[in-house]
Amino acid sequence: GEPIRVLVTGAAGQIAYSLLYSIAKGDVFGKDQPLILVLLDITPVMTVLDGIVMELQDCALPLLREVIPTDKEEVAFKDLDIAILVGSMPRKEGMERKDLLQANAKIFKSQGAALDKYAKKTVKVVVVGNPANTNCLIASKSAPSIPKENFSCLTRLDHNRAKSQIALKLGVSANDVKNVIIWGNHSSTQYPDVTHAKVNVKGKEVGVYEAIKDDSWLKGDFILTVQQRGAAVIKARKLSSAMSAAKAICDHVRDIWFGTPAGEFVSMGVISDGNSYGVPEDLLYSFPVVIKDKTWKFVEGLAINDFSREKMNLTAKELMEEKETAVQFLSSA
Repeated sequence: GEPIRVLVTGAAGQIAYSLLYSIAKGDVFGKDQPLILVLLDITPVMTVLDGIVMELQDCALPLLREVIPTDKEEVAFKDLDIAILVGSMPRKEGMERKDLLQANAKIFKSQGAALDKYAKKTVKVVVVGNPANTNCLIASKSAPSIPKENFSCLTRLDHNRAKSQIALKLGVSANDVKNVIIWGNHSSTQYPDVTHAKVNVKGKEVGVYEAIKDDSWLKGDFILTVQQRGAAVIKARKLSSAMSAAKAICDHVRDIWFGTPAGEFVSMGVISDGNSYGVPEDLLYSFPVVIKDKTWKFVEGLAINDFSREKMNLTAKELMEEKETAVQFLSSA
């Protein structure tokens, strides 16, 4: 078959180091899909990229047709089938979230414009670099000729964290837990919701609340653990989540490519237009979605109780504030 062109930005970084191997060996697009990998990073780390290219060559992977390292947007974004935007300005000591937003607004405005100019109009764009939701919104707004539905941001890591916490609590496999939801922002205001989640216990599918029988844990420590997990990893490892982030990106992209399993939904940050959950329009907000033929749809008709509503509104409010800040930077830039 024809190779597909896959871009990974921030390609010299930690997440990419795990991610590139998984993509190149066929974990994401299937074992019979040839690939051209395009690696974008900043000029000072180009020698690091050369080393990564050598390693990918040395893996002797049958699907990998070509690896293109570059520091130029016009090379990186050309004719892409999929763009995985991992690279962003990391938060430095003493930096306010606002400073982080400003630094990244510039990057994602520029990358959005490059997508608009050079990539295929069918390109799927996944934003990982934080603040992921707002970076994704900026990229989408900077690429007006590409459908907004083609842009999504990663909340799959939070989704996987939530699944795994439930599985650990019940002593089952993570595979036995399905339909957890991450609502809202990929930040500490996100709402991990297991009201509609199901778990397979001894061959019988039951609701998570019914299986765990500990509402105060589910409404308290469970939510906090998922919200604060990234910070906990940094504290322990002195580095941010990389292996688990790469795995979540693979899950997210594979589901876009091949669709979600029957009876299951996943969480991803998508444009909120036309949702039935009262989330304001024109936000990049994490929802439960199902995917078929590379197209996502909101999961409709889930009952939202007062506890959930409050949490969903809180994270929407943060996203609206971030968006306002970002739009100010963009208009003054």
